[in-house]
Amino acid sequence: MDLQNQLKNLFPDHVSSEPEQEISDENQIWLQDEPLLCKYEKRKGKPTTIIAGYTGADEDFKKLAKELKTKLSVGGSFKNDEIILQGDYRDQIMSMLKEKGFKVKRVGG
Repeated sequence: MDLQNQLKNLFPDHVSSEPEQEISDENQIWLQDEPLLCKYEKRKGKPTTIIAGYTGADEDFKKLAKELKTKLSVGGSFKNDEIILQGDYRDQIMSMLKEKGFKVKRVGG
């Protein structure tokens, strides 16, 4: 129960002057027609997953990077219009991106 509902229960006669706004849980990220490229590389002997090919705004791609890192509980960064994640998580990343509506293409191996 959130604060607004608690206040309504305490003061049922009060009329709110502000219209209630719906808050969407999902961040709206621009979906593109071209597929995202999901590659696997070894850098300095360690496995990395790289997602490239996004043509939208950098801010949307950074939000997507943060969401992927938190869901997978891995480290990573956003450099040169690419998301770099530590480890080989291509299958999980591809399924997450497909659920969001992206087209994904697996590159290499």
